[in-house]
Amino acid sequence: MENQKKYDVTALGELLIDFTPAGTSAQGSPILEQNPGGAPCNVLAMLARYKRTTGFIGKIGNDIHGRFLSKAVRDAGIGIQGLVMSDEVHTTLAFVSIDGAGDRNFSFYRNPGADMALTEDEVDLDMIRSSRIFHFGTLSMTHEAVRKATKRAIACAKECGCLISFDPNLRPPLWEDMEEARKQMLHGASLCHVLKIGDEELRFMTRIEDEKQAVGHLQAVYGIPLILVTAGADGSTAYWGEEFLKAEAFRTDRTIDTTGAGDTFCGCCLNYLLDHPVDSLDREGVREMLTMASAAASIVTTRKGALRSMPDPEEIEAVAGTSHTILGRNVL
Repeated sequence: MENQKKYDVTALGELLIDFTPAGTSAQGSPILEQNPGGAPCNVLAMLARYKRTTGFIGKIGNDIHGRFLSKAVRDAGIGIQGLVMSDEVHTTLAFVSIDGAGDRNFSFYRNPGADMALTEDEVDLDMIRSSRIFHFGTLSMTHEAVRKATKRAIACAKECGCLISFDPNLRPPLWEDMEEARKQMLHGASLCHVLKIGDEELRFMTRIEDEKQAVGHLQAVYGIPLILVTAGADGSTAYWGEEFLKAEAFRTDRTIDTTGAGDTFCGCCLNYLLDHPVDSLDREGVREMLTMASAAASIVTTRKGALRSMPDPEEIEAVAGTSHTILGRNVL
C-alpha cells in the first residue's frame, strides 16, 4: 500500500448516540449517559490511539446530538471531512441495557435516522482515493439510499487499490427482513480482503454450524485473504491461506460494558496490517496481532462506552505481556 496517501484508514457508516445506564437518580429513576457510538468510528478511534490518520464518512443530524458527536469525533483525532450534517433528519439514537455480565441489548430510534439518509452524492470519494484501507459494515446497508452510497464507496475503494475491511456488525432490530440482512452480509464478504466477524454472525451468514467449515466455505467461494472470527470470552481465531491461529481472550473480572470490544479488536488488527501486508502474514506476526487485539478488547470492556474509551498502546502492551494462550495448526 502507498505510504504517501493522506489517510491510513477511512471508514463509512453509522455515527450515533449510545445512551447507557449510569445509575439511578435520587428519585430512583434510571440515569442514562450520552456516549458517542457507531462501530466504524469506534474502529477509527482505536487506530487514532496508534497515531494513525483516519477519516470518517457518514451523516448525522444538525441537532444537539449531532453537534455533540461531531466534537467527540474530532476530539478522538478522527478526520471529519466526510461527515455530513442534515437539517431534515435527526441523529440516530440507541438505548442500551447491560446485564450482569456486561452484555448489551439495544433499542434503536432510527426510523428514519440521519445515518441511513446518506446518499451517493454525499460520499467523499476523494477521501477514499486518499486512503490505504477502507472499512465498512452492514448498518450502512439496511436501506436502499445508504446502501447505494456504501456500494459506490466500495467500488471507489476497489478502483484505487485500497485494502478493504468489512465487519458485518449485525443488529437484527434494524433489518426489516433478516434474509436481506444475510444477502448484504454475503455481498460485503464478496468484496473484502479482511473480514472481521462474530462467531454467531458467521453461523447466520453461512448457515454452517462448524466454524472451520464455515470459514472454509467463505474462503472457497470468495477467496477472502484474512478472516478474523471473534467469540467474546471464548477468544478469537485468524484464518489465512491454509492456516489458522486461535487466541484465548484476556479474561477480566472488571468487565462492565462490552460495547465496542469487537471494534477495538478490529482497529488493532488494521493497525497491524498497515505495516504488514495481508499476503505476507506469517504465524509469528498473526500471533502478535491477535495478542495485542485481544488485550485491547479486554481493556475496553472495563470502561463505559467505546469511542472515548479506547486504550493507549502502552496499556495494551502491559496487558498483552501477561499470561495468554495461542493455539494453532495447519488447516487440513
